[in-house]
Amino acid sequence: MTDPITTRLLELYRIGPGPSSSHTVGPMRAARLFRETVLAAGLVPVRLEVELLGSLSATGRGHGTDRAVLAGLLGWHPDTCDVDELLALPARLAVSPEIAWGEHTLALRPADVHFLPYRAYRGRKLPHPNTMICRAFDAGDAVLLEETWCSLGGGFVARGDGSGGDPTDVSRAPPRHPWHDGDSLVAAAKAAGLSIGALVIENERAWDGPEGGSAAGLDRVWEAMRACIRRGLAASGALPGGLGLRRRAGGLLARVDGGKVEAGYVHIARAQAYAFAVNEENADGGRVVTAPTNGAAGVLPGVLAEAADRLALDREAIHRALATAGAFGALIKHHASISGAEVGCQGEVGSATAMAAAALCEILGGDPDEVEYAAEIGMEHNLGLTCDPLKGLVQAPCIERNAMGVAKAWSAAQLALGAGTGHLISFDRVIQVMKRTGLDMRREYKETGEGGLAIGVHLPEC
Repeated sequence: MTDPITTRLLELYRIGPGPSSSHTVGPMRAARLFRETVLAAGLVPVRLEVELLGSLSATGRGHGTDRAVLAGLLGWHPDTCDVDELLALPARLAVSPEIAWGEHTLALRPADVHFLPYRAYRGRKLPHPNTMICRAFDAGDAVLLEETWCSLGGGFVARGDGSGGDPTDVSRAPPRHPWHDGDSLVAAAKAAGLSIGALVIENERAWDGPEGGSAAGLDRVWEAMRACIRRGLAASGALPGGLGLRRRAGGLLARVDGGKVEAGYVHIARAQAYAFAVNEENADGGRVVTAPTNGAAGVLPGVLAEAADRLALDREAIHRALATAGAFGALIKHHASISGAEVGCQGEVGSATAMAAAALCEILGGDPDEVEYAAEIGMEHNLGLTCDPLKGLVQAPCIERNAMGVAKAWSAAQLALGAGTGHLISFDRVIQVMKRTGLDMRREYKETGEGGLAIGVHLPEC
């Protein structure tokens, strides 16, 4: 019997700073967990060191991994840290490197985070393409403690041996309505007489216990998504990093409001403007929600915010939509990957498209079979999508790609509605193929800045 999936919605939807959940949120969490381990052991290091390998090294400068690691070593949390202070942190530590360490102090400098070039570890088998090695040293420069951490995508982390980090499925009580793959998810919903979203919400409530928490958490997630859209629509000017891209979200929405978009396309165009707003905020280091990653954070909020306004969705409907999307995101995370460094952008924008398609299909009245079909279509037509950001920045092609994910999600939902059962390819099958495709994909096309669009026009930053 396969163990049921018990990833909770508030683990999948993490609030944190851009531009990357795997390169910013995850490394910050891992560095903070390393700090807690050292403090709990009663160790008083003189200095700290973090080596970044794999994709964390290849595109980490453009993704802000160094400042995220420094923030984690200071004990900062992704969901509560001040994003402006985070952006200024390397400059601050360069001038004043002394930090508090329990009752003691130590020096922490930006140079203590090392981006290792590929030639330095070529031939080594990394536990994950996003690997970091954390060390604490004593006054004689001997290593007091060393830990290897992996950033698994979406802000999830684990030690190099697979331990620590986030809860595992076997460490949590079985859900009220167990499911382990797409087929069993649909079957469980049918058996309970519930929509997929309602089924997931019942599981969440059972895990909450008398103290509650999941509903309030989903409120925070939804408000963070809406706030990110508002900020992105109101902002203007060039994005950082040197590509010269200017913010377009406000202008795209103005075209919709000004009647300059075909009437039949208005709802998609509005949702695309919202997706642009989120991903421009993400590119600028703003606060976003992993859905399921930062690089793909615009698809689901764009689709849901437009539908919520136009269809006057209430709080419970929004929660169910987030739960439906989260169920398919959890399936992808457990049976394939949501890490661009592991499987390419099919694991990020592809996953987000599948999640948004499922949520929208249910909103529009789809039954569990049709919802599963919508998710399958959304993923199937992103198979093979590479992760090749220019200059290691989460801007081009990432921002436009999120807007395209919105259109694909709408198309997938419409194609699935009324289709009933018996479609040829299941969601389970398509994510198996996605994983295999990602494993077959050359490393240059998986968030290294060394292949595809990332070369020829702009060289990688490191």
